[in-house]
Amino acid sequence: MVKEIQLRITLKEEERSDILVLKAALKLEIDRKDITGVKVLRKSIDARKAKIMLNYKVAVYIREALPKTSDYTFNYKDVSKAKPVHIIGFGPAGMYAALRCIELGFKPIVLERGKNVKDRRRDLKAINQDHFVNEDSNYCFGEGGAGTYSDGKLYTRSLKRGDVRRIFENLVFHGATDQILVDAHPHIGTNKLPKVVQNIRETILNYGGEVHFETRVTDFVIKDNSIKAIQLLNKEEMPVDKVILATGHSARDIFYLLDKKDIALEAKSFAMGVRVEHPQHIIDSIQYHCSGPRHELLPAASYGLVQQVNERGVYSFCMCPGGFIVPAATANGEVVVNGMSPSKRNNLYANSGIVVEIDVNKDLPKYEQFGALKGLEYQKNLERLAFTAGGRSQVAPAQRLTDFVEGNLSSSLNDTSYQPGLNSAPLHSLLPKLIGSRLRKGFQAFGQKMNGYYTEEANVVGVESRTSSPVSIPRKESLAHPQISNLFPCGEGGGYAGGIVSAAMDGERCAEAATDNL
Repeated sequence: MVKEIQLRITLKEEERSDILVLKAALKLEIDRKDITGVKVLRKSIDARKAKIMLNYKVAVYIREALPKTSDYTFNYKDVSKAKPVHIIGFGPAGMYAALRCIELGFKPIVLERGKNVKDRRRDLKAINQDHFVNEDSNYCFGEGGAGTYSDGKLYTRSLKRGDVRRIFENLVFHGATDQILVDAHPHIGTNKLPKVVQNIRETILNYGGEVHFETRVTDFVIKDNSIKAIQLLNKEEMPVDKVILATGHSARDIFYLLDKKDIALEAKSFAMGVRVEHPQHIIDSIQYHCSGPRHELLPAASYGLVQQVNERGVYSFCMCPGGFIVPAATANGEVVVNGMSPSKRNNLYANSGIVVEIDVNKDLPKYEQFGALKGLEYQKNLERLAFTAGGRSQVAPAQRLTDFVEGNLSSSLNDTSYQPGLNSAPLHSLLPKLIGSRLRKGFQAFGQKMNGYYTEEANVVGVESRTSSPVSIPRKESLAHPQISNLFPCGEGGGYAGGIVSAAMDGERCAEAATDNL
């Protein structure tokens, strides 16, 4: 017999290795000897009150053995001589599209403009130390996409888009810790995700697929509303049958290419703002109600905040407890910041994007001349502004949080995790009113919601601009583009995902759609 129950455990009780068995026996009113095993299904922290509790959802096995294997199997088969499907981009959408193609009996041929995870590290070092951006290999482009070196958070609300558990189980199959199957807000960590990504690549290669790095797509040969061939940077042409476009939200050259060829695009609402960085102990003290170091069993505290300001949402995005701020520009002449955390989340700082919703149909009248690309052009202008305000390098413009809200130039800045460094700049006046004024009111509201959040010990760093794609590539119910019959826009770049998990699910769906009539 197996029974699923909820248990609440104190931090003191959590120190006991047998506590789940004891609590389960008590709740079910059975002898603990009748319990042959307890499987944790979900674990979360309830820190709403001073006495912190751990919530467990468990399956209790009563006089029955625990299953030894997962309910999920991945039936990969040799596709070396199978019909090909070309996949442009090797982020989460492209990776999962490739894996699903193999399961379905088709050969994925992946074209990735960036480098593999190992070689990519040198280019990340060059951004941080030399302030040089390799426009094909950076924090956004390369094996695994933006997620590889940007935290690996797996939390998603897209529960109706596919089988979330299947996505998680496949990550575990490829080397991720099975803790992601349990945690309410699962996270792999920037230091561990590269190995998982490499394992996925090896699966694709071992079963006959192809992955081509440093292979940028520059053009499409189109005839009769169908892509006949892909042209590469070296002018080589590659004949194609089906194309899954999984290039991510920062592949601006692809948007420009499609626009130039009069292939339908749509402007899409998105969000932009700044990244705020606090000492982690401040967030811990607020969230865990403690005056000293947090309890050793508690992870670095996180937060989620939202406030309506002048009919637009102001909210936290990609919160990274115990993490780092990183330079996420994809071209020289721009400054973009993002966040990441190692698996242990043991850095001294907590950072989060704080962004403002931008309605492209109402908020950008001066950019109408750019049509479907108006949000993209607005995004680019703010990134160039940040580059200039930072001192024309990857040094980022910044202010103390209190100075930003009160409209003062900071005479000094707090220490930071951002390796290229910070330059004091009047972000309160440099940011457009559309964003800046809402952020200032939003931060004040957040200070009321979290006592201690509004502090001069925090820095505001600009700009956080790559929350999502400002462009959408339309598709039909069949997931094919309405104009190009064999093109399947996929993942964040198409406007159909908002993170690793939703992008992976969309990759699987597009693989199924692309191979449906092959």
